[in-house]
Amino acid sequence: MIRLWVFLHIIGFTLWIGGGLASMVAGIVSQGEERARLGAVVRAQAAVQRMLVAPGALLTVLSGVMLTFAMTSLRGGEAGFSIWLVLMQGAGLVGALIVLLVGLPTSAKLARIDPDGANAAYFDELRQRQRVTSSIAGVFAVTALVGGAMLA
Repeated sequence: MIRLWVFLHIIGFTLWIGGGLASMVAGIVSQGEERARLGAVVRAQAAVQRMLVAPGALLTVLSGVMLTFAMTSLRGGEAGFSIWLVLMQGAGLVGALIVLLVGLPTSAKLARIDPDGANAAYFDELRQRQRVTSSIAGVFAVTALVGGAMLA
């Protein structure tokens, strides 16, 4: 059963980090686009957030919790202490919470706003918030990945 949770954990962080990178590349490339075309870009980014990043972050955290429970039950209730494990769990949890509680709702709002309409300033504000929160969540995700790599 542990192998299944490890597999799901790997799939989860692959979706999370891969989707985040795809969204980042789309955002960087769209900087040269006309303002009227930004609506299509942010709708595509919202779809990536909704279909890849958020489910990946959620799957990573849930499978990580299950792996933690499996690890403690195998060792008779004692998980032992490893700074890399703590780094992986802490950074992964914080990053996933940022994705799920800030990034996903922001991308959903952003996808519904017309970049040229009356809410153009709000569109720009949400786009900046999305940049910052996605970057912070990405740093936490990569930090968790480094912690996991050092743990193995």
